[in-house]
Amino acid sequence: METVIPTDLMRRAGIKVTVAGLTGKEPVQCSRDVFVCPDTSLEDARKEGPYDVVVLPGGNLGAQNLSESSAVKDILKDQEMRKGLIAAICAGPTALLAHGIGFGSKVTTHPLAKDKMMNGEHYKYSENRVEKDGNILTSRGPGTSFERRKHHEIESPQV
Repeated sequence: METVIPTDLMRRAGIKVTVAGLTGKEPVQCSRDVFVCPDTSLEDARKEGPYDVVVLPGGNLGAQNLSESSAVKDILKDQEMRKGLIAAICAGPTALLAHGIGFGSKVTTHPLAKDKMMNGEHYKYSENRVEKDGNILTSRGPGTSFERRKHHEIESPQV
């Protein structure tokens, strides 16, 4: 859900979305035996970048895989350096911690990932369902991937 909902919503809005698989283009088995078919491999997607937004979908195993990937680290470091938006859902923000991204930002996560995120005091924790601090956008879980903060709480993007 953390992959499908944002992808579907952005594509409905006319935004070009590239779903990249960590290990290639082969279908990825997610929890609950749902399969996601990446558009391309992460390696090939990197060649097409940079991107306006990098989304880390989360889930426990997914977040662990993102946290252990040196390619994800490189993409996130580049995105942070360019001041591009980085979004992370559910346990996805733990990959930010693993790669040293967005330190000092206010973030939210799935409640079960809170202790891990607060280890080392690199972030300010928010109990909000969705939190945006600078270029870091986080949300608590699959259901919150439909939500956004109220317009007046987020600075308007420059078009």
